[in-house]
Amino acid sequence: MSGPIRHIVMWRLRGETPAERSAARSKVKTLFEGLRGRIDGLTHIEVGVDVSDVDYACDVVLFSEFTNQAALGHPPRTFARPRGAGRLADRTLPGRLSHQRDRRMIGSFTFENLPCRVVFGSGTLASAKAEIERLGGKRALVLTTPQQEAQGKSLGAALGPLNAGIFPGATMHTPVEVTERALAAMKACEADCVVSLGGGSTTGLGKALALRTGVNQLCIPTTYAGSEMTPIVGQTENGLKTTVRDAAVLPETVIYDVDLTLTLPASLAATSGINAIAHAVEALYARDTNPVTSLMAEEGIRALARALPAIAAKSDDREARTEALYGAWLCGVCLGTVGMALHHKLCHTLGGTFDLPHAETHTIVLPHALAYNAPAVPDATARISRAIGAADASQGLYDLAKRLGAKLALRDIGMPESGIDKAADLAVTNAYWNPRPLERDAIRELIARAWAGEPPVTIKAAA
Repeated sequence: MSGPIRHIVMWRLRGETPAERSAARSKVKTLFEGLRGRIDGLTHIEVGVDVSDVDYACDVVLFSEFTNQAALGHPPRTFARPRGAGRLADRTLPGRLSHQRDRRMIGSFTFENLPCRVVFGSGTLASAKAEIERLGGKRALVLTTPQQEAQGKSLGAALGPLNAGIFPGATMHTPVEVTERALAAMKACEADCVVSLGGGSTTGLGKALALRTGVNQLCIPTTYAGSEMTPIVGQTENGLKTTVRDAAVLPETVIYDVDLTLTLPASLAATSGINAIAHAVEALYARDTNPVTSLMAEEGIRALARALPAIAAKSDDREARTEALYGAWLCGVCLGTVGMALHHKLCHTLGGTFDLPHAETHTIVLPHALAYNAPAVPDATARISRAIGAADASQGLYDLAKRLGAKLALRDIGMPESGIDKAADLAVTNAYWNPRPLERDAIRELIARAWAGEPPVTIKAAA
């Protein structure tokens, strides 16, 4: 029997005036919500309606989940169907709906589909040996952090003759000196590929090795970091963290195994999950944003915002763990597909300069960075608000972190107050593109609020 099927459909409504289109949105929303309980096998349905008053690419997004593929083909029960309508996906709807056919309303964009193979499910770790063989690997070096060395040894044993050894020295921010030690270990055991088992630290080490040697990577994430889906590696040398974007560092294959996340403590799931949300948030206002990535971003935010509180309430909730990993994958795709902005620049600056924990830094900074950019990106903030179910996107993200019990202040994770000015100076040096111009004083205020753990506020641009 096949597993649950998620179905996403976008529509563009036609209307001569904003009032006509608004009325059509409301009518379609009511129609879709009326389908609850009327379709056999329909387990979940959400309707997203654009209320931003911005002429965007779509007016209505339908997210639905069915028990299996067959259920997707079932027509509604006791529901008057227009002639010729069968499956929900094929319904003819009132309001002169067009299934994204009105291309006049979609602007120009570029979308690059990165060549990464993904294996998702429960128990998928068992496919690691076959995936290495598929890549032509003969001797695989398993990479882990010291804390996950036992898991790495177990995986190595399962690989049998493909196991070349283990390097359990990965650490956060990918210090160059650690990469050099791993490179020596790789040469000593004559490995021709690497298997990165763990979170962002281990993934980063595998990428750094690929950048230097060109070896293939099999990545098996155990957190929601998302970096496994990107051609980006961040490395730290002499206290300065820099990033490199190169197709050579994109893992060839990623195995997502929900079972590996079941033991991730709820507190770590919270910060790792908000770290993933940060990727999708910035994807919505990226310079090279596009309709495909934006759809993934909103769905990824929605999935994680719903799953993380459920995990906090019941750590072994397998359904919530599955949805969180699914959301993290979508957010990771966003991170790898489009450029990031102020939030990621701040987090790289703070993490590399003050050796702060990566996911916690993202969790604390995200609401403040979004509040800074909010005046310049009203459509993005509207979509984020819709995805997390909050009236204000920045405050909603702050409240989510607070509800999950995450730390809210940079001072609580090791940043000295004396570092605020240095961080502000670095943030505007070699800056990333950002939708709102960077103002050093406003950035300093942002960092100061994040340091103190205060709620986010929208900082007005200098006159």
